[in-house]
Amino acid sequence: MNTMNKVRISKTALLIQPIHMEVLVFKTNLHDKKQITAVTPHINNLQGIARWNVDLDDIDKVLRIESENLCARTVETTLQQAGYHCEELQ
Repeated sequence: MNTMNKVRISKTALLIQPIHMEVLVFKTNLHDKKQITAVTPHINNLQGIARWNVDLDDIDKVLRIESENLCARTVETTLQQAGYHCEELQ
């Protein structure tokens, strides 16, 4: 897992709190844009996601998610319930 540090600045105070972003990487069976469109609402409903993408050119059809406090198992279950294979890559 990769970690990226960002900073969150409160609007009501000048407190600075670090945000620890993780990059979660998954092997999927998403093969085209139509399937990505189908899973988009499911992924977008997950809390804590900053960004995500699917690399259709990769042999593993890799889903990468930048998130704050998101459990890999939650992503796997979400995609499996939508009818797709999803397995975290270590």
